[in-house]
Amino acid sequence: MKSFILKSIGAACIALSMAGCASNISSDSYSDQQVGQASRTFAGTIVSSRVVNVEGNNEVGGLVGSVAGGVAGSAIGGGFRANALGAIGGALLGGVLGSSVEKGVSQQKAIEYVIQTERDGLITVAQGIDNPLANGQKVLVIQGKTTRVIADTRP
Repeated sequence: MKSFILKSIGAACIALSMAGCASNISSDSYSDQQVGQASRTFAGTIVSSRVVNVEGNNEVGGLVGSVAGGVAGSAIGGGFRANALGAIGGALLGGVLGSSVEKGVSQQKAIEYVIQTERDGLITVAQGIDNPLANGQKVLVIQGKTTRVIADTRP
């Protein structure tokens, strides 16, 4: 019984650790590898915008859920057959549950901007909704490993 409780707690901890799997799509965030990297910047005007869904990858949740479910399920029953069936059933259920949890925590909203640049014509960039920009607004497009759109505050 003690073994079952410990395995269940371990499985729950693994599943809960996936809650931080959503990517940061904010225009205000840089990874440590992007700091100090030069980027090209172009002036432009937003001609269109819309809210879009951003779906994260669904790779880790199913695997982690399967492992956690298999471990927890193997503790069910008193014999080899019951343990094996519990592990198989737990792995299947854990995989489905893990995929669902990861999809839920990694799904986000973003704004897709269509921008008329002064140099290259129309470009489209999607980024987080934390700093929304208005249609007709003058912007700067920062083009690097990750492209960002920010307000153009030049006079």
